[in-house]
Amino acid sequence: MESIIDFFIESYSNTSYNMIILELIAFLFGVISVVYAKKENILVYPTGIICTVISVYILFKAQYFGDMMMNIYYSSMSLYGWWNWTRYKNDNTRIVITSTNYKERLIAGLFFLITIVITYSVYLVNSSIIRLENYIDIFTSGVFFVAMWFMANKKIESWIFWIVGDLITIPLYAYRGLGMLSLQYLIFTILAIQGYNQWKKSLVK
Repeated sequence: MESIIDFFIESYSNTSYNMIILELIAFLFGVISVVYAKKENILVYPTGIICTVISVYILFKAQYFGDMMMNIYYSSMSLYGWWNWTRYKNDNTRIVITSTNYKERLIAGLFFLITIVITYSVYLVNSSIIRLENYIDIFTSGVFFVAMWFMANKKIESWIFWIVGDLITIPLYAYRGLGMLSLQYLIFTILAIQGYNQWKKSLVK
């Protein structure tokens, strides 16, 4: 237990107080956002935007461009999701939880491939060497892109993509020394599993 605590403290030994505070704020609002998502509450989006905008700055300073791009996408997709969750369709009903159909899965696959290509290109432009963790970052960027798009359209499969991406990101951020963000994704994984079960019950009803 002591070694785990030392890991979190040591990883921030050379980090400024301002960056630690920003990461803590992003951490708290990220967790709050997932809790609201699990409850199918519209506040998932304003709280999520606070988290992602701060994360863009943190990741830019750390030069993790793949994750930075995904948080820029999260911010823009959160605005779309915010609008989509509150709008009324022709029959005066709001968007409800559904499963994806064949066409939507094809679109998701296309989004996944496009995201990987774009993220890889960004790394090529900004880095002379692409390391193993960068390739993992590129892959998870595609996973999270699809997860966010599904979430904005209230597709239950979004939680599956969140769980997969979170499980990969936990050790990735721990390896990078971003202990607080690693812990955040561990909490995200637990909440995502709960969110999937909760949405599944709503879908059955």
